[in-house]
Amino acid sequence: MNKLPEDYLAMMKDLLKDSYDSYLQSFSKERSYGLRVNTSKISVEDFLKICPFSLEKIPWCEDGFYYKEEDRPAKHPYYFAGLYYLQEPSAMLPAQVLPVKQGEFVLDACAAPGGKSSKLSNKLQGEGILVSNDISISRAQVLLSTLEKQGSTVSYVMAEDISTLKGFEATFDKILIDAPCSGQGMFRKQSELIASFKERGSEYYVPIQRQIISAAVRMLKPGGMMVYSTCTFDAREDEEIIEYVLKENKDLKVLPIYKYEGFKDGITENTKGCVRLYPHLIKGEGHFVALLQKEGTLTSNKVHVPFADKKALELLPKAFHPFVRGKDLIRRDDRLYLLPAYDLDLNKARILRSGLLLGEIRHDRFKPSQALAMALHYEDYENRLDLSIDDERVLRYLKCETLKIEDTKMQGLVLVCVDRFPLGFGEVKNGILKNKYPANYRYQ
Repeated sequence: MNKLPEDYLAMMKDLLKDSYDSYLQSFSKERSYGLRVNTSKISVEDFLKICPFSLEKIPWCEDGFYYKEEDRPAKHPYYFAGLYYLQEPSAMLPAQVLPVKQGEFVLDACAAPGGKSSKLSNKLQGEGILVSNDISISRAQVLLSTLEKQGSTVSYVMAEDISTLKGFEATFDKILIDAPCSGQGMFRKQSELIASFKERGSEYYVPIQRQIISAAVRMLKPGGMMVYSTCTFDAREDEEIIEYVLKENKDLKVLPIYKYEGFKDGITENTKGCVRLYPHLIKGEGHFVALLQKEGTLTSNKVHVPFADKKALELLPKAFHPFVRGKDLIRRDDRLYLLPAYDLDLNKARILRSGLLLGEIRHDRFKPSQALAMALHYEDYENRLDLSIDDERVLRYLKCETLKIEDTKMQGLVLVCVDRFPLGFGEVKNGILKNKYPANYRYQ
């Protein structure tokens, strides 16, 4: 591991006092690994019935569990079916404490790689709108991939600088800011961050954090709630940011976050309701989380009569018509999209993806997307090939190989599933399934 900077150690000694030595000792201990169940696809209870791993509950996350590194859950077919997301345990807290309700407008301001966004999407339960943003287009592409693999149907992926974005005043019911920071809380997990800290330090991030949180306050509706979080320990990036935004916005207040064992209060009088997580006190890395609320009463979001482009509907196979009912179906160039039927004008922003990409039109034929396959449930499409987890064809399919099909009646576009959970599409003709699984998702 890179040597910890002396000024950083001095700050931590002053901050932790008697527990400073325990903090240093945590660097020699094994880190914790976490997965979070994708409740859009399966309940926690049902997942535990089929789970092949040895799991331990994460106290502060209702659908989060510790797993053992040797279990290698990223290699299991259930991972490719999107039944869970691998996420550092402490990083599960920010989206957990934001009380998102079905039908709300939610902004994840600094969302890549998408773990927190996928949790927020789960909370919306298929109703409302989630705008997931990252200033970097390349990171926003990773964010988009995460949301597609998790089967989100309510997400818009945006690549904007939140601090300068105009036109969304008092728009969102809930906002999550996992702010860019100096990363001190991740030094144990990612020692390469130490070099970055030596180069930039907290001073670089404070102005950025102030700009982001100030912009987010403007976008928050009266009565709305916002989470501000970092993975760093420096008070300048944590409590002092909260103190700053409280001073600038008299209509904001800090809401207390429940303290599980090992959780610590914020270190200033106005931020005692916030939470500090330290790796020597919990099974997880370092984090700071604050929950804020703006004065006022939330107003309901307007739902409009779903719009279905008639020509687009004609091109979409009838087998998918029940799935798209109740949402906006539109065609843009050679692509079909499914959008939530809510009134929110996102034309002011640089949007990488609006809603769910259903597929492409090629030579007047519909080619379904992998995103559609991941958004479907078993009951949504009748022509299915359901393989058991023990069937050797599961891995062969995930490796993009051709499969033999015993059912002679099965023809055409097929939804390939494992234990009733969709993996992707295939095209069956004369007992042979031509694999449509994306090569860039291939099992390695």
